[in-house]
Order: sequence, then structure tokens, then C-alpha cells
Amino acid sequence: MRKGTSEDVRRENLTAVLRALMLSGPMSRADLGRLTGKNRSTVASLVADLAALGLVDEQAPVTDGTVGRPSHGVALSSCVAAFAVHPEVDALTVAIVGLDAQVRRKVRHEFERIPSMADVVHLATSLMEAMGAEQSGFRIHGVGVAVPGLVRTADGLVRNAPHLRWREEPLGKALAEACSLPVRVANDAQLGALAERDYGAGRGVSHFVYLNGGASGIGGAIVAGGELLAGAHGYAGELGHTPVSGSERVDTVGLAGSLEAEVTREELLSLMGAGHMDQEAFEASLLAGRTAALGEAVARQQRHLGTALGTVVNVLNPERIVLGGFLASLLAYDPDGLRHALETRALGPALEGVDIVGAQLGANLLLVGAAHRALEHVVEDPATVQQDQPG
Repeated sequence: MRKGTSEDVRRENLTAVLRALMLSGPMSRADLGRLTGKNRSTVASLVADLAALGLVDEQAPVTDGTVGRPSHGVALSSCVAAFAVHPEVDALTVAIVGLDAQVRRKVRHEFERIPSMADVVHLATSLMEAMGAEQSGFRIHGVGVAVPGLVRTADGLVRNAPHLRWREEPLGKALAEACSLPVRVANDAQLGALAERDYGAGRGVSHFVYLNGGASGIGGAIVAGGELLAGAHGYAGELGHTPVSGSERVDTVGLAGSLEAEVTREELLSLMGAGHMDQEAFEASLLAGRTAALGEAVARQQRHLGTALGTVVNVLNPERIVLGGFLASLLAYDPDGLRHALETRALGPALEGVDIVGAQLGANLLLVGAAHRALEHVVEDPATVQQDQPG
């Protein structure tokens, strides 16, 4: 194995400092030294380099409780950000998300019909241009796109997004040409799982399964040993197509009796007498509208979801199950009901110690995941970043 050069070591150290700040928030230089294992002078030099690149800001010295000189505070720059794009069958959401995982600005545009790839590229570009003009203080380093479908991440080719009716669509290439920024495209559930791993309900959990439910159906992702289990070609985790019943009801890829066919956001919206709405409004309406018909639908959907989760527990033996989107709302409606549905389908020993929780990042987790996919190159090789002039 080739020994790393001094440049390699420096790059790894800069990355280590950035990751510590991303995962733990602002801290003193002394705390950075403890987390990264670097001495005071090395940390000071690394922070100075990152500050010169515009990636961190130094704050007034803070007292950390130890004897000696007060240590300077260090925080990620609030200016470094990426655009996050999330297309669904009913809406397109575009946001500016910082390196610190904070959503700075978000716009949702609702569709009257299922959008084509060209529709999404045109509208996303227009929204990014408008938001960039409004938010002149940001330095945008790329675009991340969370797609509800199978994505070849190497080049952003959408192989199959059945709800959007996209097949073999070169979204990454088309959007990069339109907006003149680096573009990274990935499956939305995989991005959600990574965001929850780093910033939400998956922090400190080595083995968990994430399922997300949205207008475009149900997707899933698996984190094993702290790493995303992507599979041979990056398509692992399509848990929405798990068989849960003998029903003839089919999902968008033609599979009968699948989780995605039996557990739908559209049914719940219909029973609430509602049309398009974002996730926050959906959950508020669901929890407030406890009619008999809605309760029966939730109970039935929970039974089907419990069947799928039982298979997940028996096969993967996770520590935790994290639910996002409208699946988190099903959990919030009746936590005990969903737990009982799972217990009837899972092996007792495999279920021991497994908890079911809602995604902590809420409605923003796919945007956070998409943006941080776009910012990976900044984190992995900070020294290549040139500080843009705000404008």
C-alpha cells in the first residue's frame, strides 16, 4: 500500500476538521484537537487554512473549562451551501442548504400534472437562478438532486422512476448543462438515510433501516456497519416493492400486493378531503382528523407496513427502524398499533432491542441529504475550493 504524501495527509486532516464541525457543530480549537487527535498548533494551522478557503469562521476565544489560554471558537461558514432539488409527482422543491445542514431558503412549486424531466430541469434552473439572486451572500458549490427512483449515481442517469414515468433520463447531464454547476443525483431514500445517519435518528447507530413515504411511493435504504448498503449497482433498499398481501392491487411497476400498492398517501389524503399539501400540513391534518374511516385506513396500512418491517427485521436484524415522510405520520398516529403489527410478523430474538422512530430531520431530510451529496467534493478535498466572491 502506497504511503500517503504530505499533501494527502494535509487533505485528510482538513477533512477531519470539517467533518467534526459538521457532525458536532461549533466548538473550540481545543475540542477540535480532542476529537481529531491533533495538537494545538496543528489544529490552529488547519483552521487557518480552512478559514482562508472561506469554509470556517473563527469566533472570539471561549473558555472550555481547562487550565491555560482560552481557545478560539470555530464554526462552519454560513455562506458555503448547495442547492437541493427534490422532484415528486405533485411538486418540485428547491432549497439552499448550508454545509452545516441548515435549510436557509426553500421553495415548493406544485404541479397540475406529472412533470417530465425537461419540466423539472427548466423549473429547477429558474428557481435556482431566482434564489441565487435573492441570497447574494451564499457561495453555491453544486446541486444535489433526490429522485424517487433507481439512479446510476456515477453520471446521474435515472434508470427508472416509475411514479414520474421517467426511464433512462440523463437528468444529471441535462441539469448540469442548464445551470452550469456540478450536479450529483441519487435515490431519495438513500440520501435520506445518510442525512439521518449523520444528523438525525441514525446518529450513533451502526445498523438501521430507513423507509420514506411520499407522493411518489415508498423507498428504502439500509445502513450496515455505519455505511450505506448500496448493492452491486447502487439499487439496494427498494423495500416499497416488498410483498405484504395477496391483493391484486398493483404498484407502479406492476407488482401485486406490495407495500407500495397497499400503503399510500393518496388514500389518506382522499379520506381527509385534501389535495396537494406538504409533509408538515399532511401530518397535522392526519393527526387532527381522527374519523372512524381514517382510523380504519391507518390501522390497515399499519398492518401492511408491519408485515414489511417484520421481513426487514427477520432478514437484516437492525438496531433501529427510521420512518420518514407519511410513514412517520402513520407512526405518530398510533405508535402502539404499528409496534403490535410489527411484533406479529417478526421473530422474537431478532426484534429484541429494535425501536421504531420518526426521522428527526422531518420534511427537510431529503433536501439535507441531496445538498450534502453535492458538497461531498468540498469536504473530501477542501484545498481545491476557491473562495467565490459573494454577489
